[in-house]
Amino acid sequence: MSTRFNMLQGENNFLFRKQLSLLSLIKLLLDPFVAILMLVTVAAVWGEEFRGPYLVFSLIVFSLTFPGKWPSLSLKSFGNEIAMPWLTTVGILFLFGLASGYSDVFPEDLVATWALLTPVALFFAHRVMHRLVPSILEMEGSMRNAVIVGASELGQTLARELNNGSHLGITFEGFYDDRSPSRIGTITHGKILGGMDNLVERAQYGGIDIIYIALPMASQPRILKLLDDLRDTTASIYFVPDIFVSDLIQARIDHIHGIPVVAVCETPLYGINGLLKRASDLVIASIILLLIMPVMIAIAIGVKLGSPGPVLFRQRRYGLDGKEIVVCKFRSMTVCEDGPTIEQAKRTDKRITPFGSFLRRTSLDELPQFLNVLTGQMSIVGPRPHAVAHNELYRKLVKGYMIRHKVKPGITGWAQVNGLRGETETVDKMQARIQYDIDYLRNWSITFDLMIILKTVLVVARDRNAY
Repeated sequence: MSTRFNMLQGENNFLFRKQLSLLSLIKLLLDPFVAILMLVTVAAVWGEEFRGPYLVFSLIVFSLTFPGKWPSLSLKSFGNEIAMPWLTTVGILFLFGLASGYSDVFPEDLVATWALLTPVALFFAHRVMHRLVPSILEMEGSMRNAVIVGASELGQTLARELNNGSHLGITFEGFYDDRSPSRIGTITHGKILGGMDNLVERAQYGGIDIIYIALPMASQPRILKLLDDLRDTTASIYFVPDIFVSDLIQARIDHIHGIPVVAVCETPLYGINGLLKRASDLVIASIILLLIMPVMIAIAIGVKLGSPGPVLFRQRRYGLDGKEIVVCKFRSMTVCEDGPTIEQAKRTDKRITPFGSFLRRTSLDELPQFLNVLTGQMSIVGPRPHAVAHNELYRKLVKGYMIRHKVKPGITGWAQVNGLRGETETVDKMQARIQYDIDYLRNWSITFDLMIILKTVLVVARDRNAY
């Protein structure tokens, strides 16, 4: 068992684990919005002007009513997941009012009515949202398909919950199982799509978003082999139930209506983490672009005068979840290669122009990628994107290569500030770069990103590996 297996208890459902989505914002803000809306409504009925103390009270309510778990909307969930948290919030407000004397400002019957009606309003607001979730996900293109490995009793129970949970944003397609139909028995909540070899082949071509492994503990060798085969995919992988193995990426427990599943390989940028990452990218990229715009104009003129050809070089790269993106750079070579085979730049490469050599050495050729950050294709910090041709080569040579695509590619990364910039002429060098990328996924935080940005400034000034 790996000592790096640090499992966190996660309460958010899978559909909120997107980099930045309308649905995650709704999930985050629904409870505070409903609570404040009810306060405004009750105050209006009582003839109170909503200003001064009410505005301050609203800010306090807003800060205390962020939800934890998305309710399942049963009567049991109303008590445990809506009423009890709300009573806790009201209790905190009551103690604060007594300690500060602030409670004397508001009519007691107004506050009591608001406290009693708000959990009811929350319940109905969540019911409406559960019905709207599939439409919102389809609008965003955020629906994800899922399969289950193992048509066991546990696997079929999970399939039933997935079929009944339209608000999860997951379409259940069926099971993959190597057993014969006679050994599997009756399947009540799905169908057999094939064996594990069929699963691996399909996942390698990006046809599956989520894989739940519901094999028994006795199947550990088969599970480890399956995990090894699936390392060359971008699918999110979960265990059902919790089986502890080594080399997990962002491992944590989650629940599908009470059924525990364990993340084996997942992005660190789920829920609020994705919002923080995207917000920091937008703020930092906007500030940097405003500051460097004169420099970019000067570089564009230098590229145009230095050699014939376009100012910007556009190349296809792999982005989030292995989907193709187009990355922009200032052209530093006499060619603009983007075919099935691309030769990496070498120290004495004759294709590099004199001005291009300066740009590559100082990393100024990367500046247009801040535009990719604004459009959401890239992040400021993340694994460096490789040309599609290089991806297809190294995914066959380096185990775990595709895991790096669980986050957006970055202008700079953990590997680059640790000396792995420039040409990766050997498989060993690429393996080292991938290991740093995977370590970044395991240990991501906003503080870690800021540290990498600061270290990048120091590295660029003295690094000699880029050319």
